[in-house]
Amino acid sequence: MTEQGVHSLWNRLWSRLQTGVSDSVLLLVARVGIAAVFFLSGRTKVTGFMTLKPSTYELFRTEYALPLIPYNIAAHLATFAEHTFPVLLVLGLFSRFAAAGLLFMTLVIEIFVYPDAWPTHLIWGGLLLLIIARGAGRWSLDRVLKLA
Repeated sequence: MTEQGVHSLWNRLWSRLQTGVSDSVLLLVARVGIAAVFFLSGRTKVTGFMTLKPSTYELFRTEYALPLIPYNIAAHLATFAEHTFPVLLVLGLFSRFAAAGLLFMTLVIEIFVYPDAWPTHLIWGGLLLLIIARGAGRWSLDRVLKLA
């Protein structure tokens, strides 16, 4: 195959990929993917529906200690956020607000808790910024309810 033939084949494949994967699919994958990260983290902090484990308080008292906010309040706020915002993202309801909340949480984690985990936080931030910038996409309650 000639160089021109390879270039032509690549252009056809690229064109099909661009038309075959819509922004709605990409936004859905971003929403579900980042929601899973935070929701699963939140589930490790509770027993039953939403009862915080004693180890969660200890974690926020020692390893996750934040300035200006008492550890027991931080534990409740973070756990609530890790359960609520991901559900909103999966549903595509108030998606920009939920993504902004998780982005704020990511920044707090990066600055005060795990500054060396910036590659992971950069990935999270990229997905959240995509949702903030573009909204939830066509397959969302935001679109159905005309909120976006």
